[in-house]
Amino acid sequence: MNNRSVIKHAPLMLITPNKDASEVERLVLSFLEGGGRWVQLRLKDVSDASIYGMAKRVQLLCQQYAATFIVNDHPAIALQSGADGVHLGKWDMPVDQARIILGPEKVIGGTANTLEDMVALASKGVDYIGLGPFRFTTTKKNLSPVVGLEGYKALLQQFRSLGFQTPVTAIGGILLEDVADLMASGVDGIAVSGGLSAKFATQLFLEKLPKKSEDTLKSAGFQGMRTP
Repeated sequence: MNNRSVIKHAPLMLITPNKDASEVERLVLSFLEGGGRWVQLRLKDVSDASIYGMAKRVQLLCQQYAATFIVNDHPAIALQSGADGVHLGKWDMPVDQARIILGPEKVIGGTANTLEDMVALASKGVDYIGLGPFRFTTTKKNLSPVVGLEGYKALLQQFRSLGFQTPVTAIGGILLEDVADLMASGVDGIAVSGGLSAKFATQLFLEKLPKKSEDTLKSAGFQGMRTP
């Protein structure tokens, strides 16, 4: 599988909540068992050593399920832990510097809140853009202005009209009932944290997302996902 084409075959991303290691592992396993195949480890206000230790544990789980695993904020930890890439916040390391650390094959995503953010990230060669927040969420400090459904429609239309094809993932306070409208707005996938507390929840979210046929996946460079 080409790691840098991850969003083409895994439109649902789990962003781990800032909880203890056992709870994070439980949530990741439930997500993977439910069919999820894209995990972002996001831990705040903990040591780099703790993030690395957790990254190694989550990486092993993702490896068992042929899932893509990325680390929030820390390119060096992503590389050292064997992760597939990194997600960079608006105030994190610049994309070009992270690419030097990670090399050409790793996934690099970036956070955007405005059209200017989106254009800047796409111009720097990110593999996907996390656009949000969709609505107010308590999972993130210093929240940017809420985008909302109409905001997604307008931003995606403007972004695509400029010729950019970078995949865009909706993020921030997304619930199951939001999925259909969000996907209709033009986004390529969604990222969820608090809404994925159990295996069945993951399955419900996946049922709402567009299905890709095996032929479509193969044409995009995938040979199918390994079932554990």
